Amino acid sequence: MTSPIQSLATADFDYVLPAELIAQVPTASRGASRLLLLDRGRGTLEDRQFVDLAELVPAGDLLVLNSTRVLHARLLGRRPTGAAAEVLLVHPAPDDTWIAMGKPGAALRIGRRILLGDGLEIETVEVLEGPTRRVRFHGGTAEEAMRRFGRLPLPPYITREPRAEDDERYQTVFADRAGSVAAPTAGLHFTPELLASLTTRGVTVGTLDLEVGPGTFRPVEVADPRDHPMHRESFTIGPDLVEAVAATRRRGGNVWAVGTTSVRALESAADDTGRLRPGRGDTELLILPGYRFKVVDRLITNFHLPRSTLLMLVSAFGGTTAVRDAYRHAIAGGYRFYSYGDAMLIR
Repeated sequence: MTSPIQSLATADFDYVLPAELIAQVPTASRGASRLLLLDRGRGTLEDRQFVDLAELVPAGDLLVLNSTRVLHARLLGRRPTGAAAEVLLVHPAPDDTWIAMGKPGAALRIGRRILLGDGLEIETVEVLEGPTRRVRFHGGTAEEAMRRFGRLPLPPYITREPRAEDDERYQTVFADRAGSVAAPTAGLHFTPELLASLTTRGVTVGTLDLEVGPGTFRPVEVADPRDHPMHRESFTIGPDLVEAVAATRRRGGNVWAVGTTSVRALESAADDTGRLRPGRGDTELLILPGYRFKVVDRLITNFHLPRSTLLMLVSAFGGTTAVRDAYRHAIAGGYRFYSYGDAMLIR
């Protein structure tokens, strides 16, 4: 549910980030990131470490994680001419096909094939909206292609090729069912030890699954963000999480969403009273300032791209002015930004 908004401009969510603050590699050890604490009630900012989360989440509260696993969905091949081509698989489609993106565009015209190796080929069978295509595999399955030839699709602002360490560090320690082309990056900071510490202190930990798509990196290009065509993502919420949320409410606890993906899934699955419905669904929910949150009380998130729907969601939760001030503080303090960067807690 949204409230009336007098004015809203995409330019309000722009900022200048020094290139050296875009984290190109993960921290030396998982969980070693910094944590910027924004307290909405007090109107304060506090520099902390992510491991401090063990003392910041009260007993009786619920922490919700997105347990999706990143696919090795980036496939590098060659056209019959020998020229290089690239395909990014997005999600399965009917009739043993996949929705995909790729470059160069000329390589993904209908009927053209990209050769991966050992007889495995990708054929474009339909041109869809924007950069997406429907493709079919020959000489093997998509799963076989990803297993044999696939690479992790690191975000476009990481300007290096994937390394062996990325296979571990660009997955959360609780990753389960593969289905995403980008990691739920707020979850990358958690270690088994931190999760164990939280549960020992009486914090409930629940999981959901939202398949992060490439649209998560798409900037808002229209002047009014309400006109932005929001990307669609699939999510699954199980009955155990529905009961965990209800039990947390009964005891007066708060629901902590780890990442904007968890927020979108929880808010999309809730009715107007905040009661969750279990099952699988699709969401195109665009959360902008003025949105009334029905489920989420606290948010753990990374720092996001300018003019992005993710930054707008965070601003809706934390307050546009407060979040803008927090980003200025983070830039001045040398925080690391984006997927392999530091984290922010809004309470």
